[in-house]
Amino acid sequence: MKLSELVNKDCSKAAVLFNSKKRILEYISELAHSQIPNTSQHAILDALMAREKLGSTGIGKGIAIPHGRLEGLDKILAMVLVSEQGIQFEAIDKQPVDIFVAFIVPEGDNQQHLKTLAAIADTLQDKSFCKMLRQAKSDDELYAVIQGEFDE
Repeated sequence: MKLSELVNKDCSKAAVLFNSKKRILEYISELAHSQIPNTSQHAILDALMAREKLGSTGIGKGIAIPHGRLEGLDKILAMVLVSEQGIQFEAIDKQPVDIFVAFIVPEGDNQQHLKTLAAIADTLQDKSFCKMLRQAKSDDELYAVIQGEFDE
């Protein structure tokens, strides 16, 4: 599964400006709620925060993959946000995070959850892809970068 198959145009946000882990997670939950309005924004935020309590989803090199599980979903919802400034996110390398690839999966779909997480992490290993994400100046540019994901 590719990132380009998971993210729609409305879930690609460039040059967002937040100054805390909590606020970026709140924004991610707002964005997710706009895509799945039958699920409360509070429930989405709770799912993201529950995962963060297990350990930060900041994987290093300025990247975080916040994610959570929700009942009532029938498919994965993914979002890509790039912050103008890095945010302290308790990443494993202690560096600020500016690329956030968030996703919400249906509760109980553990195999799909792990496959999605692995696919996203693998995509984000590509330094030139991450550089292009960071250089996107608008939501449209960011979405174009995501859709032009490298085929190897």
